[in-house]
Amino acid sequence: MSRTSRTTLRRSRTALIAAGALVAAAAGSAAAVAPFGASAAAAAGCTVDYKIQNQWNGGLTASVTVKNLGDAVSGWQLQWAFAGGEKVSQGWNATVSQSGTTVTAKDAGYNAALATGSSATFGFNATGSGNSTVPATFKLNGVTCDGGTTGPTDPPDPTDPPEGAQADNPYQGAEVYVNPEWSDNAKAEPGGSRIADQPTGVWLDRIAAIEGANGAMGLRDHLDEALTQKGSGELVVQVVIYNLPGRDCAALASNGELGPTEIDRYKTEYIDPIAAILADEKYAGLRIVTTVEIDSLPNLVTNAGGRPTATPACDVMKANGNYVKGVGYALNKLGDAPNVYNYIDAGHHGWIGWDDNFGPSADIFHEAATAEGATVNDVHGFITNTANYSALKEENFSIDDAVNGTSVRQSKWVDWNRYTDELSFAQAFRNELVSVGFNSDIGMLIDTSRNGWGGANRPSGPGASTNVDTYVDGGRYDRRIHLGNWCNQSGAGLGERPQAAPEAGIDAYVWMKPPGESDGSSKQIPNDEGKGFDRMCDPTYEGNARNNNNMSGALGDAPVSGKWFSAQFQELMKNAYPAL
Repeated sequence: MSRTSRTTLRRSRTALIAAGALVAAAAGSAAAVAPFGASAAAAAGCTVDYKIQNQWNGGLTASVTVKNLGDAVSGWQLQWAFAGGEKVSQGWNATVSQSGTTVTAKDAGYNAALATGSSATFGFNATGSGNSTVPATFKLNGVTCDGGTTGPTDPPDPTDPPEGAQADNPYQGAEVYVNPEWSDNAKAEPGGSRIADQPTGVWLDRIAAIEGANGAMGLRDHLDEALTQKGSGELVVQVVIYNLPGRDCAALASNGELGPTEIDRYKTEYIDPIAAILADEKYAGLRIVTTVEIDSLPNLVTNAGGRPTATPACDVMKANGNYVKGVGYALNKLGDAPNVYNYIDAGHHGWIGWDDNFGPSADIFHEAATAEGATVNDVHGFITNTANYSALKEENFSIDDAVNGTSVRQSKWVDWNRYTDELSFAQAFRNELVSVGFNSDIGMLIDTSRNGWGGANRPSGPGASTNVDTYVDGGRYDRRIHLGNWCNQSGAGLGERPQAAPEAGIDAYVWMKPPGESDGSSKQIPNDEGKGFDRMCDPTYEGNARNNNNMSGALGDAPVSGKWFSAQFQELMKNAYPAL
């Protein structure tokens, strides 16, 4: 499929539009949690009253009333196509987004329920030539609004895309692939069968992993198994693209096999073979989610260019541009398959949540997404917290709190960050990404595989108000010694189970990092995968500038990154929140 035709079929998304604050957010309505694989059937029918209230050379304001003639629905989205080059700029009483010429208006939460014969009205502003006309066709939840009804039958699920198009949110209406290799490891652990059926990412962390190394399953093996798991329904397969030249320039534990200048090998021996497999027509019925190059682009902002945390290796990668080129090439080639959904790694709030990292990170992501032939249309969204431990929600304090006149931002833990947890960061960063040029319908994934922080040490309320530090430290769920600690953290627990569309702008909570797979070895261990020894994985290490010279908080006796670490798996189950 050509890039032009793929863009025409590009999905619309139910996330909030950054340009219009929109009533769903303003009214504080909560998005319903949609379990993987949900579907429904009902008789359907509708009419639409579309009124252009004001029009001028450069824009228009319109009001739309949709009336449900079919069975009652608990959630709705209305779609139509513009014919005159109009572009939505703001909406109210609905979440209004646009992809190409296709416009999607989704209920605002409080008006999601439409009984038979009831109506919902919303409005929007759009740019235009002054000659806009009423669209010819409208579809409510996939059914054409022609004044009649269908049924009793099974109309298209509103989460299913038209034939040949990408899904609005690939996780909605779909199950997610369970990696049998990870599942077998989990089942072999005492108590591990409780989570062995959870979906996790398939990591392609070196060239040999594509075909399968040392008896492990290769990419085709996983996709063939996914076809078996899929049956007649929809299935998401999560694939981690992770082999940049000079990989992870600020951490030795996850160094890779390719040297800083080996961009051509990355393209021809790594990305091209993966792209060819994903484009195989045999796998066209799978929804393939790729998470592109974990812990790469943020390094160019925080760990290069004269920063106190800079490393020579990151300075090299910033200078040669191979992170930007590699990510752009991957997005371009992998995005050629219409059933591939690319999500770029966006670090986590404890990495780029500060003012001097937030905007520059969005800028460099856009630079990468428009490099090597890629465009923003190759980006379905972003993923945060992969291979990290930041709490999903900190409920015992907020960034707006103050103690004795001192802001929470001034506490040692928050340290002037703008965010206290991953959910608030992911939603805000999504808006920042849209503001620098990404499509307004991008969505976010949050990795919750190791950020539960439950168990006996989980605080039940705020800390003492003696000062801002006792208040924050006594109430925070994240029990790490320092926010910069990242390796095999003691006390961590499994977080929220994978689920689709849990919050506004969030496509899914995922376990992209498989629980129980080590972040890195606690001592030097020879290996043939290019993985080094990082002192941040040594429990006796007293730290560096990136964790403000604190102890590492790492578990001992850890194997090299990616290998099974039984002690960590048991720790994660013990401290799971929600509890197992």
